[in-house]
Formats: sequence, C-alpha cells, structure tokens
Amino acid sequence: MKGKLYVVATPIGNLQDITFRAVEVLRGSDLILCEDTRRARKLLNRYGIDTPLLSFYEGNEERRTEEALQLLSEGKVLSLISDAGTPLVSDPGYRLVRACRERGIPVLPVPGPSAVIAALSVSGLGTDRFAFFGFPPKRPGRRRRWLEEAVRFNGTVVFYVSPHNVKRFLAEVLEVFGDREACLCREMTKVHEEYIFGRLSEIVGKVKEKGEMVLVVGKV
Repeated sequence: MKGKLYVVATPIGNLQDITFRAVEVLRGSDLILCEDTRRARKLLNRYGIDTPLLSFYEGNEERRTEEALQLLSEGKVLSLISDAGTPLVSDPGYRLVRACRERGIPVLPVPGPSAVIAALSVSGLGTDRFAFFGFPPKRPGRRRRWLEEAVRFNGTVVFYVSPHNVKRFLAEVLEVFGDREACLCREMTKVHEEYIFGRLSEIVGKVKEKGEMVLVVGKV
C-alpha cells in the first residue's frame, strides 16, 4: 500500500497564521520533512504537535528523497514543510514531488501562507498578471542578465531580496527597470513589519538592510 505526501504551507512570520487543516495534517503524519528542525519544532510546540521531524534541505535533498520514497512505499504518511510559507517556492522539494508523481504516490497540497501572494495583496500594484523571479543570482553578470529578462515581462514582477546588499540590488533594479512604482515588504507579519511604497528611487533611500524582504515592481 502506498502512502501519501502532503505539501503543507506554514506561517511566514506570525505563528497564528496557520490553518486548522495544516495543524491536523501535521499532527496526523508519520513524519514531517523540514528545512530546519529547530525552527519547525518551535511551530510544532506552539500547537502541541509531537510528530517526528527529519531535516530536508538543499544539501541533503537527493539522499532524503530516497529515504522518503521508501517510507511512502511502505504506506507512511509524510508532510513536507519549509522554514516559512508554501514549500517549493524558492525552497527544496521539487525532486521529491516529481518522484512521487512518477511513482503514482499521491501528493496533496495543504494551502496557506505565501510571501509572494501576501506581498502582492498589499502592494497596490497590478495583480492580474505577474511573474515571480525568486532570489537574484549572486554574480553581477548573471544578475544583470536575469534582471534584463525580468524587465521584458509585461506585468508586475516579484523578487525575494536578501537583506545583504539590498540597496545595491535596488539600485540595479532601478537602472534596468527605470523609476517604476514599487513596494518593498520587509518582515511581513512579524513584530517589525514594514511596507515602503513609492518609486524605486524613493525606496532605495528608505530601506533598512535588515530582515526578510519581498520587492514588488509595477509595470510601465
């Protein structure tokens, strides 16, 4: 008998932003695959969930995928979570989900928080057509080409932004995109959450290089 894999969305900051169903599924699973067991345990303790945890991150994804497939083939129920938000969105898990699909193992979503959608919802920018480009490449040349690809999209563009060198990245976006309307969301749903609206040139001068960020850039 084959088991099943749940892909479970978890809070992006405020631990209260979890669905009743997510708590129920995590509690009823045989094992939870997570990026960081310490961060996951904090969430699980908050809701009295004592399901065993197994680390599942980019560095061990290939090996853990084989282990997970073996458990699923034995009829176990597994849940996959990320450090925050919806798994697989700029997070590991693609290989496991694809392998399950190829083997006929059910993969079921438990939807919930997503930093991309949360940022779009408060940006005040067009949401009828948007593209998500994730985190920028580290190498300047690749980052430039990546931005030049993004600017060709005819709609709103969403980026994840590391707090390190955020002003430099914003300056590069300004250079490639021009002075478009944008919204920078910092530390969403957390104690010090902040939302900066305006032109890219204005945001560059206001942003703090601290915390997790999402940049939403409007179309021309």
